[in-house]
Amino acid sequence: MRWPSPWSDGFPGWHLECSAMSSKYLGDTFDIHGGGMDLLFPHHEAEIAQSNACNHKQPVKYWLHNNMITIAGKKMGKSLGNFITLEEFFTGNHKLLSKAFDPMTIRFFILQTHYRSTADFSDEALLAAEKGLQRLFDAQNVLQNLKVSSKGEFNVDALRTNCEKALKDDFNTPIAIAHLFDAVKYINSVAAEKARISAEDKTNLIALFNDILTTVLGLENVDNISSGESAEGDLMDILIDLRKGAKTDKNFALADAIRDQLAKAGIVIKDGKEGTTWEKK
Repeated sequence: MRWPSPWSDGFPGWHLECSAMSSKYLGDTFDIHGGGMDLLFPHHEAEIAQSNACNHKQPVKYWLHNNMITIAGKKMGKSLGNFITLEEFFTGNHKLLSKAFDPMTIRFFILQTHYRSTADFSDEALLAAEKGLQRLFDAQNVLQNLKVSSKGEFNVDALRTNCEKALKDDFNTPIAIAHLFDAVKYINSVAAEKARISAEDKTNLIALFNDILTTVLGLENVDNISSGESAEGDLMDILIDLRKGAKTDKNFALADAIRDQLAKAGIVIKDGKEGTTWEKK
């Protein structure tokens, strides 16, 4: 049912329909309601007023109103020719983009900015986000194979507390991510045998990355998850084994040739004390 309105035609009726749908599927009160800052008034104010009138209670526990998106410092708009769709981000098919970007990179870029701040997309910023996210994924992978010592040198409990404190502070994802990068430095130091980690701390740090990075922030290294089952992953395992055999036979020319050809294909080989790993540029 739509009611006429002095504000705009059909406006309150539209919100009554929304309120009816939310009550049907979510109940009279639900936890989180999101939207842009431009919807604060009158749209969401009207929702609150109508829900209170119908149900005599506040409809929402927490409101999250995100700020606007800009492109290279200018407001996104079709008239300016700087409007980019998600499909264009994922395919790279836009004049402002130098390449295609993985959905996880887009998610990570957005999470690096507080939701109530303006998110400014640019090709340079996305490339930087891609590198930053890869650092987190690399550290998460290295962490799995770290050698443990009887004693650790990093307060994992304090790190978890700091991450959770940031997330509870109006969902401050940039600060939570910054704390994760503190862990990245420590993980790399342990891998380089410049620091130590205990078995308990390693287990807790793995759990922390799974909880914060994967479960809460929704950032998953999809390539790594599927690489063991994919033809690409199987092929890389074969090439790494061939290169290892060549080095054992002191055929360094062949080992270097495999590495160089892979580099031309955009794949970087890294030799470390824990073995050989690879990643895409």
